[in-house]
Amino acid sequence: MTPINRRNRQENQIRKVNFVSNYTKHAQGSVLASFGDTKVICTATVTEGVPRFLRDSQPKQGWLTAEYSMLPSATNTRNSREATRGKVSGRTQEIQRLIGRSLRSCINLKLISDLTINIDCDVIQADGGTRTTAISGAYVALVQAMQHLQYEKIITTDPIISQIAAVSVGVVGGIPMLDLDYNEDSAADTDMNVVMNDKNQYIEIQGTAEKKPFSQKTLSEMLNLAKYGAEIIFHEQHKAINQKQNAL
Repeated sequence: MTPINRRNRQENQIRKVNFVSNYTKHAQGSVLASFGDTKVICTATVTEGVPRFLRDSQPKQGWLTAEYSMLPSATNTRNSREATRGKVSGRTQEIQRLIGRSLRSCINLKLISDLTINIDCDVIQADGGTRTTAISGAYVALVQAMQHLQYEKIITTDPIISQIAAVSVGVVGGIPMLDLDYNEDSAADTDMNVVMNDKNQYIEIQGTAEKKPFSQKTLSEMLNLAKYGAEIIFHEQHKAINQKQNAL
């Protein structure tokens, strides 16, 4: 029996996914990414230069780095900004690194030599799946930024080598489910985040048996759900990217 907190969704049904392009004015790429009630502003800003550890690299290459934050009022309890505490939490560091790893997998950094792409993901409303929403939205912002660089003739070749999307899956009440919201995630026996590309290749799988171990069969069911969800996300990403491209 499906728990009532599924909110009238089937086990294999993703929340409404939406990407609003050109959400901010100054970044080369920007999008408001929404998975249900989870909303994340994702921007991609390009700056000249690379980190010190890459300055003497041969062949030359660019870099991509990511930052993630959750606004104080993103949840029903106000949390203080990490900047005021003077320390970034371990959770934030882990998510930032995940976003960076995921996006670096889909771009040829040698084609943007001496440039750094700064990805910023700011959660303005959280209802589960903030990191997967951030990655899926940041991909759209990244592609928009690369289109902008080509339009301005700063680069001549598209460096994007694959499309990526991220989605959560899990087991709630013994039932494998796609795209968990906060209530489902809180009650999950298993919680998993899957990042994959449009070549059916996995970039990262983060899975934990929160309450009960899971079988190989259940793992396969969750990965199949993630693949199905990623295909829906890919479709919505294409729509947002084409909207931005037509505006150039």
